[in-house]
Amino acid sequence: MPEKLTNVTLITTFLLMGFPEDQVLQRLYAAFFSLVYLAALMGNLLIITLTTIDQHLQTPMYFFLKNLSLIDICYISVTVPKSVMNSLTNSHSISFMECASQVFLVVFFAGTEFALLLVMSYDRYAAICCPLHYEAIMNRGACVQMVTASWFSGGVYGSIHVAGTFSVHFCGSNIVHQFFCDIPSLLTLACSGEQILEYVFIIVSFCFAFVCFTFMVASYAYVVSTVLRIPSSQGRFKAFSTCMPHLTVVTLFLSSGYIAYLGLNSKSPSSLNLFMHVLYSLLPPSLNPVIYSLRNRDMKVALGKIFGEKMTPTI
Repeated sequence: MPEKLTNVTLITTFLLMGFPEDQVLQRLYAAFFSLVYLAALMGNLLIITLTTIDQHLQTPMYFFLKNLSLIDICYISVTVPKSVMNSLTNSHSISFMECASQVFLVVFFAGTEFALLLVMSYDRYAAICCPLHYEAIMNRGACVQMVTASWFSGGVYGSIHVAGTFSVHFCGSNIVHQFFCDIPSLLTLACSGEQILEYVFIIVSFCFAFVCFTFMVASYAYVVSTVLRIPSSQGRFKAFSTCMPHLTVVTLFLSSGYIAYLGLNSKSPSSLNLFMHVLYSLLPPSLNPVIYSLRNRDMKVALGKIFGEKMTPTI
């Protein structure tokens, strides 16, 4: 027993060593991250602004979209600014409490986003499969309750995983081979045999996520079967066009997360491992505004109103 205790290291700071030590490459990464972060920030803020001020966008779908944009802003803000600052100052340290907070917030916002995507799939199911009862099903009170439940479930999800991850003792190195504190990289630093609790939480979480994903797939199966029964091709295209952005976002979010956390071995740091975590952290928040705005006629009309009133002369 004493021999095991001598290997335990009291860690007060971690070193985020995901990027190469070359300062030129670090500056390039910092510039790239900054550009993507600003694009994601501007895109999501634009969606929040449009869905708030435009009266035609005061529907359940855009209410959920506004919350999704808010989650994306918070999600990307947890990891990217700290990483950019570390690259510019050539300081890779992050305190124990900052690391724990980062883990909690990343899992919190990721869990909330997944729950909200599930709610949005139910919204599309109700709109297309039950159009006559849609307003009764998706009333204002129900929408607020669903969004509140999404945020609450994300908070519970984050609390469980941060407790499971930091209940272990860390042995040896304090180097995290990522640009932010993520659970798989931290578990590789834990003493042997102490990761079991968090592994159980991860397995249970993925099982629950799979059940939710099954419900999501089932709802879209009903949506597709309903759309195919619409007699006019224009009606089918309009119905599909309201679902495709959401399906794209769900596929992007789940596939990138699965590859980053299950498809790669975090014990052997590699450029591919880092690349997949970059995609998982940066891609969904930065592409969601593009997916929802460029393919959405109502969003483009609302955007045109803002700029049209200022730029188009009155005739």
